[in-house]
Amino acid sequence: MHVEMITREDLHQFKTELLTELKTILTAAKPGPQGKWLKSAQVRALLNISPGTLLNLRVNGHLRYTKVGGIFYYQYQDIELMLAKDPSKKR
Repeated sequence: MHVEMITREDLHQFKTELLTELKTILTAAKPGPQGKWLKSAQVRALLNISPGTLLNLRVNGHLRYTKVGGIFYYQYQDIELMLAKDPSKKR
C-alpha cells in the first residue's frame, strides 16, 4: 500500500488554484447585472445617464421597455443591443 503525504503547502497551493479557476468560471458566466429585468434606476446607473436621457431613449424608441404598475422595466439584452447599434451611447 502506497501512502502519500499531503503538506500544508500542497493544501495552500490547491486552494489558490481552485479559487483562481472558480473566479474565472464565475466571471465568464456573468452576462450582466443580476436578473434579466432592470428597473430605471439600475439602467441609469449602468449607463451613467440622467432620468431625462433615459426618458428620451424610451420616447425615441431606442430602448424597449415594459411598464408594470407605474414602474418601467428594461431587459438587459435590449440595453446591449442598443449599445451595439449606437456606440456613442456607451458608458
